[in-house]
Amino acid sequence: MSITSLSRQNIQALTPYQSARRLGGKGDIWLNANEYPVSPEFDLTNRTFNRYPEPQPQAVIEGYANYAGVLPENVLVSRGGDESIELIIRAFCEAEDTVLYCPPTYGMYAVSSQTCGIALKTVPLTADFQLNLPEIERCLDGVKVVFVCSPNNPTGTLVKRSDLLKLLQITAGKAIVVMDEAYIEFCPQATMANELPHYPHLAIIRTLSKAFALAGLRCGFTLANKELINVLQKVIAPYPLPVPVADIAAQALSPQGILAMQQRVAETLTNRQELQKNLENLPLVEQVFESHGNYLLVKFKDGQKVFKTLWDQGIILRDQHKALRLENCIRITIGTAEENQRVIEALQHIQQI
Repeated sequence: MSITSLSRQNIQALTPYQSARRLGGKGDIWLNANEYPVSPEFDLTNRTFNRYPEPQPQAVIEGYANYAGVLPENVLVSRGGDESIELIIRAFCEAEDTVLYCPPTYGMYAVSSQTCGIALKTVPLTADFQLNLPEIERCLDGVKVVFVCSPNNPTGTLVKRSDLLKLLQITAGKAIVVMDEAYIEFCPQATMANELPHYPHLAIIRTLSKAFALAGLRCGFTLANKELINVLQKVIAPYPLPVPVADIAAQALSPQGILAMQQRVAETLTNRQELQKNLENLPLVEQVFESHGNYLLVKFKDGQKVFKTLWDQGIILRDQHKALRLENCIRITIGTAEENQRVIEALQHIQQI
């Protein structure tokens, strides 16, 4: 008997999430994971490595609460936003429950559900990448958790606030609504954090991986009402954040750290606008979708050729061809001005072949 056969049947059938690093590639321009292209510099100030860390580091919790405009009791810190996804599923879903999500969107909602043995319902986004509310309402029977990403990855679109409020209304008393705001720093006015007092079943996922340029730190947050946070506290690991991670996260959430983040956002938005303009001038591009994140979804006439050609040149992008309704689409992370120019030059060369 093989070891694999001893594993749970749902794990044997599971296709793991194809993260950017799992997909590999050999390149000098990495624009496939929505990371910031340059690392910030921090020095450790806390070197008490002989002691277990705080279960919920006070400086990190207070720093993020102050930044997000909520109370410390409304914040849970975790190992990236991905852990938040799994915590919510584990805490709220019984074996007979289901999770609902709306593709094309972030793949970890499905993978985490399948890992936990929870069935999935999908209600695809509309043609303009908005929620199909009538269909969601029709499918709510048995649903315990609903995941919505806004700005949505990989499309870059914002979900209409009126639709999000309607979703919260139709799920009240039935399901937890999880708003994934991993990219909210690029459009802070769109946050749903100010709705937390009105909706006890609302949970918001945040991260330091994107605008804070700390993807390697693996530090994320759940924002929710105290009762929901208390439920998650029951299932989270005893010491989720290592001492060095908590140390650097607290520094990133200082006034100086937040100012540096905002400067990075401004630079990214400028570079995004320039890259979009240059892409739209290329004949091999069919459409550049409007984006509210640090990436652009681009539909090419032959996306597979574009992806492979740039891959072979060491320019690593994110192929979305197999995602629902995203044939010939590629997601391009906003890099430095120089990296973006390399992308444009490579695409111009394809056009000339």
